[in-house]
Amino acid sequence: MPGNPSQLDSLAPLSLPMVKQLLPRFGAACRPGSTDPLTLELVKCCICDVDDAEPLGVGEDFEYRTSPDTFLAVRCRRCGLVYLNPRPALTELDRIYPADYHAFEFSAERYGFVYKVRCKLEASRLLDCCRGLKKDARILDVGCGDGFHLSLLQDFGQKSWRLEGIEPNDRAVEMGRRKGLKIHQGIVQNLDLPQSSYDLAFMIATIEHVDDPTAVLRAVRALLKPGGRLVIVTDNTDTLDFQLSRTRHWGGYHFPRHWNLFNSATMAAIAQKTGLEIETLTTIISPVNWVYSIRNALVDRQAPQWLINQFSLSSTLSLGVFTLFDQVQQWMGRGALMRAVLKRSH
Repeated sequence: MPGNPSQLDSLAPLSLPMVKQLLPRFGAACRPGSTDPLTLELVKCCICDVDDAEPLGVGEDFEYRTSPDTFLAVRCRRCGLVYLNPRPALTELDRIYPADYHAFEFSAERYGFVYKVRCKLEASRLLDCCRGLKKDARILDVGCGDGFHLSLLQDFGQKSWRLEGIEPNDRAVEMGRRKGLKIHQGIVQNLDLPQSSYDLAFMIATIEHVDDPTAVLRAVRALLKPGGRLVIVTDNTDTLDFQLSRTRHWGGYHFPRHWNLFNSATMAAIAQKTGLEIETLTTIISPVNWVYSIRNALVDRQAPQWLINQFSLSSTLSLGVFTLFDQVQQWMGRGALMRAVLKRSH
């Protein structure tokens, strides 16, 4: 049975132990073969290295139904980082990222008109970040998925740029290599790549998925040349959609796959911790969290499937409406996504 949202309205004032006791009361209807609970582990704030957090939301895997578990989002009382605690163990990655996960094959065949629109938008954003690069610049996409952004750089960028990606998932790596892309399989901390060699690195919708953001940023910093830049694009917790839906249905939680969620203050804190300087810190427009906040609520309330389908990555109407809505938030400096450009100074 889905959780009763009314039970969550007063979630924030509860203590963390009390909320953890509540977790077994909620359950998810999961896909066949996924009825066993996940192995979960307790973690600390990746910035403060302590477990001193207040509960924010309880939710389920509304999108893929990979397990019957419920999950707890908390906020560090010291720095404000939002993170999942407990979260799936690393041994559960293949399960929480099923074969039909959208980032493993984001294609025109699967997403149609939305794919075409996103290609134009993302290409423009990528090239904006690449201004001033030399013709022989070396560019690295960390957490590249199926190589969507690398393909855009290949098609619209300088043909002489040297493009590489890093991705741990077998299926995503296979899809990217089919496109002729150079993708290193694994995680950045464990790969033997030449240090101080890259002019620009991207982490687009990546940092929220990794188990140790601090270690990842330090590893990326070591790969950058002095003066090299890292562009991070991630969900922003300083938004209206977060405030409205944070107790259960916020699309940015992406339960149980988003493990660390940032705002400008926590992004600045982790940059300082890892020896990176902030060059710019802005927000950008995205309708996705708005759309999925509504979708999650509809799924939770067992709404008709035809209605749920109106709120997805392929729904042009809902994506278009909330793009306009987030434009208003962007004018206020509170766009749904945050873009941080960090620099290795020496």
